[in-house]
Amino acid sequence: MKLSARDAAGYFARPDPKKAGLLIYGPDAMRVALKRQQVIAALVGPEGEAEMRLTRLAPGDLRGDPAALGDATRAAGFFPGPRVVFVDMAPDSLAGAVTSALEAWQPGDAQIVVTAGNLKKSSALRKLFETHKSVYAAAVYADPPNRVEIEAALAQAGLRDLPRAAMDDLVALAETLDPGDFAQNVEKLALYKLNDPAPVSGEDIAAIAPLSTEAEVDQLLAVVAGGRADALATTLRRLKDQGVAPVTLCIGALMHFRTLHMIAAHPGGVSEGVARLRPPLFGPRRNAMQRQAQHWGAARLEEALAVLVETDLALRAAGATAPQAALMERALFRLTYLGRR
Repeated sequence: MKLSARDAAGYFARPDPKKAGLLIYGPDAMRVALKRQQVIAALVGPEGEAEMRLTRLAPGDLRGDPAALGDATRAAGFFPGPRVVFVDMAPDSLAGAVTSALEAWQPGDAQIVVTAGNLKKSSALRKLFETHKSVYAAAVYADPPNRVEIEAALAQAGLRDLPRAAMDDLVALAETLDPGDFAQNVEKLALYKLNDPAPVSGEDIAAIAPLSTEAEVDQLLAVVAGGRADALATTLRRLKDQGVAPVTLCIGALMHFRTLHMIAAHPGGVSEGVARLRPPLFGPRRNAMQRQAQHWGAARLEEALAVLVETDLALRAAGATAPQAALMERALFRLTYLGRR
């Protein structure tokens, strides 16, 4: 039987122990592996593998001995409890071996969990699981996890009843990360909030989220956008000592001010503009960008972008004789005073 995307999410968390098995397939091996781990853990429990109630078979094992799958499902275990036989990334050529195992399957035998790549509709393996009454087939596509899946991951990590704003930030973060990276960030968030009774906040999520740019460059751009001319020289000197190239600063400044312009020019207003950003912003940085966009406005941000584009062309011009560091420093001071108007 075929599971829809909505039904599959619930089945992965609570698989039917009376069924003969499940096929999980899709183009992203990481996403398929995560769902397979979830299903097997739900079927055999956390000690299933240690108690030898999980049998792993490679596709090569079945090519030489197609009956090995059926033998493994009927084999008696040393420990009581449900058992699973798992075949990882099975090719379509193993449909015959799986068919034989399912025909001989009886209640009490081990469940058969099979994973595969991106199977076509004409795939024999996919047709077998979609038409058989005792098994399920579920496709896993490269879509970000939905709110239900995120809540399940949070509950597994011991995080419950998140405020709506924090949950919205996590949903936005999930759209920018691979499933494995997102799962690691949820675990990191749980450790970060260990023994902390305060609710999860946007600042907490910002603290554990991967950084998109270097913190020192971000600090410089915050100084410039905030019109803090008194702090600009010191920050520039520190970056120069670290070996940050003027072209790198120019690229970072262009990205920063383009983002501010996108926020300020959004038809729905600054608040909606910052909420629509991808990748999303979190916590203090999100609040700072929103304040900067409100302060500058779309018109002045267009002036700032013109200054930066002119500087970028000068830095990259063939045969340019002006010192690059001086060109970049001049542009940043112009932007700083522009922001104070």
